[in-house]
Amino acid sequence: MKRVQPEQATRARQRDQSAQRPSGRSPGRRRAAGIYGTIVTAAVIATAGGRLPAISLSIAVVVTLLVYWLAEQYAELLGEHTHAGKLPTVAQVRSSLRATWPMVSASYLPVASLLLARLLGASVVAAAYVGLAMAIVLLLVYGWKAGRASELRGIRQISVTLLAAALGAAMVALKVGLQH
Repeated sequence: MKRVQPEQATRARQRDQSAQRPSGRSPGRRRAAGIYGTIVTAAVIATAGGRLPAISLSIAVVVTLLVYWLAEQYAELLGEHTHAGKLPTVAQVRSSLRATWPMVSASYLPVASLLLARLLGASVVAAAYVGLAMAIVLLLVYGWKAGRASELRGIRQISVTLLAAALGAAMVALKVGLQH
């Protein structure tokens, strides 16, 4: 019989407890919402950055994310809870909205960076690139944290981290392609 080390047993219990949490409290769900929100933020900045003034672009990012967030939650809550003629409870709706708020809050640093760059005299296009750079940094952090939460090490940890950053780099490539 294989002997389980105490540290491994503790991690296994933590994973089991995490899996049993209501969906609104899962750190993985919050992380996923943050990644998605960061990618949407980068996409809006990539497509509208340089075409809109910085304030309008910032508003467009936040409003777009609010619409995506509400639409996703509406679809998810109806899909998960509307069986046998039952709607989700107010507590379930509140928990789900809270858990996925990082989809919207993920835009805060890229938008703040964009606005600060513009305030400091950067052109609208340069400020958009600053916002995109911040989005890539956030994606790196999300990727790193996801890898660590999965207990990845070495090349697997690096791969997960770089893949997240590659999604942001794709938005930079989109921006460059739209400018030319």
